[in-house]
Amino acid sequence: MPFTMSTRRFAVVAPIAVGVSILCGVTPAMAQQHDAPAPSGDRLDSPRSSSGLGPLTGLAITRLLVSDQVAAAKFGTDQTIDDPAREQQEMNQVRQEAVVWGIDPTATAQFFQDQIAASKIVQRGLFRLWTEHPDLAPTTRPELATIRQELDQLTTQILRQLQSTQDLRRRTPLCRAQLLDDQSSGEITSHLDALHRHALGVALESVCSPR
Repeated sequence: MPFTMSTRRFAVVAPIAVGVSILCGVTPAMAQQHDAPAPSGDRLDSPRSSSGLGPLTGLAITRLLVSDQVAAAKFGTDQTIDDPAREQQEMNQVRQEAVVWGIDPTATAQFFQDQIAASKIVQRGLFRLWTEHPDLAPTTRPELATIRQELDQLTTQILRQLQSTQDLRRRTPLCRAQLLDDQSSGEITSHLDALHRHALGVALESVCSPR
């Protein structure tokens, strides 16, 4: 069986399911009762809902789970969590693409800035966990270049959802109510632990905008 991105991710998720529970004050015995499900297929084609903000929320969750792989690729190397040059490159790119998609470049850049901030929360949490509990550290190191290809695919899908939800996101009270519902649903169906739930809140912070 080829060692694909999905199998690499499975190798990392297994210790994370127990390890983040330790980080959040849950014992390993308790963590075994709440294991995150193993990835099945391509996450990029499986948003949590077909309407409202569900697909956008699902993509934000997917991006957070990819952050586990980013952390595994960087841990134990000289690559830092912060990468200002790449972040600026991403911001420039999404601003340009936002114009093509017909959506506000500033609001779009802010949304992606939130995704980066959320990813760093996950990476720092996992770095701390793996440093304190070396036995939970990943035993394989994914290729960062391959992960970034997946992130690029997610960017395109996120832009599509930002475009299709423009009207809903401008209606701030309705948007916030819908977002809370979809966020809660996504956390449950994805079995997110405390670290990833906290990061998801940051990732979705600027979804509802009066622009």
